[in-house]
Amino acid sequence: MNFRCALIASPALVLVPALALAQANETRPIQLDPVIVEGQGGELSGIINTNGYVATSGRSATKTDTPLLETPQSISTVTQTQLEQRKPQSLLEALSYTPGARVGTYGFDPRYDAFTIRGIDVTHNAVFRDGLRQIGSPNGLFRLEPYGVEAITVLRGPASSIYGASTSAGIIDIISKRPTEVPFREVEVQTGSFGRKQMNFDLSGPINPEKTLFYRLTGLVRDARTEISAIKDDRVFIAPALTWKPDDATKLTILGEYMDSTTGGTAAYVNEYGPYMDSHGNILSKVTRATKVFGGDRRYNDFRQQQARIGYEFEHKFNDVFTLRQRARFSQLGNNQQYVYVGTPGLTRENTEGFSVDTALESRFRTGPVDHTLLTGIDLSRLSYKSKEAYGGVPLGYNPPFLWRTSQTQTLVGAYVQDQMKWQNWRLTAGLRHDWLDSKFEAGAAGAAPTESKQTDGQLTGRAALSYVTDFGLAPYVSYGTSFVPNSGTVLAGGVAVPTTGEQVEAGVKYDIPGYNASLRAAVFNIRQENGVVYEVVNGLNRQVQIDLRSSGFEVEGVASLANGLSVQASYSYNDARIKKLTPETVGNRLTSVPYHMASLWLDYTVQEGPVKGFGIGGGVRYVGSSLGDNLNRAILDNEARTFVDASVRYDLENLDRRLKGMLVQVSATNLLDEDKQNCTGGFCYFDEGRKVIASLRYRW
Repeated sequence: MNFRCALIASPALVLVPALALAQANETRPIQLDPVIVEGQGGELSGIINTNGYVATSGRSATKTDTPLLETPQSISTVTQTQLEQRKPQSLLEALSYTPGARVGTYGFDPRYDAFTIRGIDVTHNAVFRDGLRQIGSPNGLFRLEPYGVEAITVLRGPASSIYGASTSAGIIDIISKRPTEVPFREVEVQTGSFGRKQMNFDLSGPINPEKTLFYRLTGLVRDARTEISAIKDDRVFIAPALTWKPDDATKLTILGEYMDSTTGGTAAYVNEYGPYMDSHGNILSKVTRATKVFGGDRRYNDFRQQQARIGYEFEHKFNDVFTLRQRARFSQLGNNQQYVYVGTPGLTRENTEGFSVDTALESRFRTGPVDHTLLTGIDLSRLSYKSKEAYGGVPLGYNPPFLWRTSQTQTLVGAYVQDQMKWQNWRLTAGLRHDWLDSKFEAGAAGAAPTESKQTDGQLTGRAALSYVTDFGLAPYVSYGTSFVPNSGTVLAGGVAVPTTGEQVEAGVKYDIPGYNASLRAAVFNIRQENGVVYEVVNGLNRQVQIDLRSSGFEVEGVASLANGLSVQASYSYNDARIKKLTPETVGNRLTSVPYHMASLWLDYTVQEGPVKGFGIGGGVRYVGSSLGDNLNRAILDNEARTFVDASVRYDLENLDRRLKGMLVQVSATNLLDEDKQNCTGGFCYFDEGRKVIASLRYRW
């Protein structure tokens, strides 16, 4: 059976047969109140504790309540304060000021959150939600609504020793909004670029007088277009949550979500191809690679996705030694993607289901002079999807007949143990995990018997890290970790892709500046990954291949929220990603679209007193260095360096009139200067997303 891959403006599609090839061308501590999610007062016992832009502790890195200064791994956090002040509209926008995160690889494409961390593609296998793997199929990736998010933790480096299937670059843990013990209510209306109309609401607080039950209900409705008029940005989102806390030792939180969103099935621009050089290698002309001609047709371009999830988090503290935690979630996702190429309609329908459960026992005890936090656990995840492909045979506006189908079930079971040891100023973390994989993949023409491929595999992964935490807030560390992740729905010329494995060595230093709500972080790293899946475009055909690579570099980040109203987030990263095994002509080449240099700076200031008290202004600059447009490193496809400017202004209207207490007006803009250059990845070229402005009026009471 000959499989080929549809070329789209993103890597997130399953390999499909030739019928879908048509789609191819396409000075004092801050005085701010701390934001504590699931915390007990001021204790460092929550899922994540933050103060303005600064995160102080969290569970994402170790699954235990550990101060980030004492966690010997590179971690960045996008806090609730940052989300409110920048108003990102996607996961990519939320991560755009995070060191090591390369967003915009595929230009403007609202369909998928495709991005890399430390040069490694993390689109499919690194996104977690509330500490559980977020299941996804080749064309069924959950969309993120930032308004429903409390914070985002970026854990760089292998985390498979406790999380199982995840990339060598680390994980992105998205933390959902949870019920609050103090009543909280807000409504907001928005308008902006491309006819945007949106209304948000967020309500929370106790339900009963005894304050043992708490609720939260978050939602929005949006009607909007995008810079490509054929692409919608419509959305209905609602996320209910309920917490039962009968006593200080027991807590049960139920988290739900439903979202119905529509965007564009085709988001690519037409690419022009031609002879670039003569027989002597001289450049004849720099023809346009990506034109401003939209590659689809607005009459048949809706990509509707309906997604839902329901789950719970349970915690019971038996005594000062033992605490039991369990998380579980069921997820479901349905896609109906219309697209058009050269006047011919195509259709992809995909239904995805997944279940994940993780049970862990935390034991705190002492052996001689050493304190231990021992974590033992077992988790299970199951993915199941069915996909149908259709193309051609009918006039535009009608659904074509289904000609091809694929399906897969994938089950992973993992058992893990981790010990965090503390002796004087030393911190040693060591962990091991074993995963068992069982997978069955089927593909074939509609109505015919499918071809079946099975995989059974087992893999041991681990992590070891050592740090020294000084009394003045400085903590150097070293770490080593390995990773393992199976590739869902990936079919190559030789069959189903084998799991991807990797390892990383990292050394770094963390510094919490005494007397200030500020922290500095720096790290150097070296990653080796085997059998990673990447996309290449050859003669207009997007194909998946497996690749060995090496990625090394360093990162530095600083965040602060000061008492004078000034907040800052600054970062710089250097990344050299090289191909170790792909094709003979690419070995040693730089990996496509991974720049050596990236840097960002965001400053925000809120006036604390005087006639304009409550006025806030923020601005940011994001620099993305030059990169290469394909793995052959052809100069004609070089991507120029570019700089993006973002901005935000807001005003608390209570300072005009006390009767307006709780009302805030805000205007935010991304890519304010409308930087719109081409970016080529894997041999196909795209355009950056242009300027976008959002104005909002919010009322809290």
